[in-house]
Amino acid sequence: MRFAVAIACLLAVGCDGGRSTQAGEPSGSAAGDDDRGKEQARFDTERRPEKVVEAMGIGPGSRVADVGAGTGLLTVHLARAVAPNGRVVATDIDGAVLDLLAQRLKAAGLADVVERRVVAGGTPDLEPASYDAILLAEVDHLLKDPVQWLKTAASALKPGGRLVISNRVYHRAQSLANARSAGLVLKNEFNPVPTHYVAVFVTQEKP
Repeated sequence: MRFAVAIACLLAVGCDGGRSTQAGEPSGSAAGDDDRGKEQARFDTERRPEKVVEAMGIGPGSRVADVGAGTGLLTVHLARAVAPNGRVVATDIDGAVLDLLAQRLKAAGLADVVERRVVAGGTPDLEPASYDAILLAEVDHLLKDPVQWLKTAASALKPGGRLVISNRVYHRAQSLANARSAGLVLKNEFNPVPTHYVAVFVTQEKP
């Protein structure tokens, strides 16, 4: 699960497979580091996160939001992409999983690149016009009001910024419909692996 407790589903910001929480992981121990390494390797093989990073169009110096970051299986890739002078804001409703994210980033030497942010869940809680890219990975189908949430998130993008949704293919139709209703324009879409899609959106240009 991307979030450690079932209440995350009720608050509607993500608890699907992808960034699993290792609740019994020995904090800071060699066993914990080994478990995290194996988990990361499995995730990287099964989900091809480098394709998501590529779709986001980010690089050194970019400012990125990772919504519902969980334990950081994707966050570490985003941090590596924007380092050394970029920034990733990793949000989650559960501070405990963000603590696990911090351990993962510390082990990767990327802790200074990421800001952890506990959010309420109903809104993105992102600064306006501040982000080159916003990522929702296995999160958008759990939002209580996805259209309004996406509208608010779009206002946090810089001009030319991208909002990227990655999820399982059976959520695709509803995700695309919500994004259209929020005024987002589909720029690109592909399947990094057969079970998942990645959709890249931009805001409509004002006349």
